[in-house]
Amino acid sequence: MTVKIDGAKLRIGDVVRVARPNGKGRFEKAALHPQARERIAATRDYIDSHWMHDDAPLMYAFNTGVGLFKDQRVLIADMAEYQRKSVYAHATGVGEPFPEDVTRAMMLLRANAFASNYSGPRVELVERLIDFLNAGLHPVIPQKGSVGASGDLAPLAHMAGAVCGFDEAEMVYKERRMPAREAIAKAGFDPDFELGAKDASALINGSTASLALGALATYDARRLLKQADIAMCLSLEAMRGELAAFDPRVHKARPHPGQARIARNLLRILDGSRRCSQAARDVVFPDEARQPGTPASPRVQDVYSLRCTPQVHGPAVEAVEYVERIIGTEMNSATDNPLIFDNGEGGYVSISGGHFHGQYVAQAMDFLAIAMADLGAISERRLARLIDPTMSYGLPRNLLAGKRGLNTGFATVQCSMSALVMENRGLATPGSVDSIPGKSNAEDHVSNSTWCGRKARTIVENVEQIIAGELLMAAQALTLVEPVAKDYPLGKGSTAAFEAIRAVIPPALDGDRWYATEMRQALELVRSGAVVEAVENAVGALE
Repeated sequence: MTVKIDGAKLRIGDVVRVARPNGKGRFEKAALHPQARERIAATRDYIDSHWMHDDAPLMYAFNTGVGLFKDQRVLIADMAEYQRKSVYAHATGVGEPFPEDVTRAMMLLRANAFASNYSGPRVELVERLIDFLNAGLHPVIPQKGSVGASGDLAPLAHMAGAVCGFDEAEMVYKERRMPAREAIAKAGFDPDFELGAKDASALINGSTASLALGALATYDARRLLKQADIAMCLSLEAMRGELAAFDPRVHKARPHPGQARIARNLLRILDGSRRCSQAARDVVFPDEARQPGTPASPRVQDVYSLRCTPQVHGPAVEAVEYVERIIGTEMNSATDNPLIFDNGEGGYVSISGGHFHGQYVAQAMDFLAIAMADLGAISERRLARLIDPTMSYGLPRNLLAGKRGLNTGFATVQCSMSALVMENRGLATPGSVDSIPGKSNAEDHVSNSTWCGRKARTIVENVEQIIAGELLMAAQALTLVEPVAKDYPLGKGSTAAFEAIRAVIPPALDGDRWYATEMRQALELVRSGAVVEAVENAVGALE
């Protein structure tokens, strides 16, 4: 179904549908809403009729230079050259190109900002952006070089140069990187495109690279929340944990909504469990230092990584909800400068402001980074317990099957996950509190939003793998103790999750495994949502 953009109703899910291929390898198409097109055209007609002459009052970026040259008039005769030079002056990005989904999200979000009809570009520019997106023409846009203040100037200038067919710009078309002009021609478009007054400023103003990163990272973070709850339940059942900590009465005493929601999820997944009982704990597990027939000591309460799951997962849920609100508002906002407004008298007025500043996105991405880093950290502590029989209540050391010594088990999988946790800790250091003035101090406070978005995205990707690792290792643990614990069934949701994992990843019973393959398979399970679907089919929707 085509995503129609009007500057007001775009959702994070819409961005993902256009930015990433579906199960059939196809991207959703985008289209400019007819009413939005009419509004943009009417505004632009007024601009061309009333402002495009050398006696017009100075209006920033329409007929003036930018930055400290804001008081220098640009003559109409020089306008086309000025637009080109504006793009050239800002195309200073460095580093590896953004991934395809980020580039596509940038193109869509910039077009949607124009559709709000506060920017004043020509309709032809907006439609060219959308047409190129639908044709699979993807500008090569370096990731580094923006401070997220006067917009993501460097990344958007690279996008603008490619869309306009500049000789130096590059595009990826049909999985081949080539000069932009060649790609545009191959796709059946005219490589030559002249920018009109304000078009260049409209294209490169606005923190749209930051926003694209933010929208995709937020979507992926939301997808992880239920997976983390499921992974915890499998670990809890593998270690025969205690359920009392999730009692609704406990969470009514500290009524944070996210915390209570997680507790309800856990009880729903664990419903019907007999593995989390004293009778099950009395069974002697393979590496447990207890004689058969000796009852297990009362558990009373579990360690924090199990017992405090609602108090850690809950804040992550509420953080994602906050970030979704910020990103959702930003996606449907005009973010360049100046903005054009109906004056109520049949005309328009140009007003300079600061909507290009990326502080909202920067702080939201830092918040997301912190919350997701902690979600990954508690998951790693649970999976670390699974490999140590002194902490797992007797699960086989390293979750090892087969001949000891000859086989090593999952110990190094835990090491790899701990490496991701440590990386996340560094990346979670807030970037939005950093600011270096630029452009002769004209931009004396910047947001650093692009870096905040890039590191948040990396953290979310790392947490995807950590949670996948917990699902994989908990399934291995449950497999290894099944012969002795079979009389104590898992909860309904845990059973469904375990079966969904085992349908894709057979148990490692001989030690002759390339663990990287299993880790990739587990990651794909997380990204596909198959485990969540299986659980919700068994116990109903999780919150």
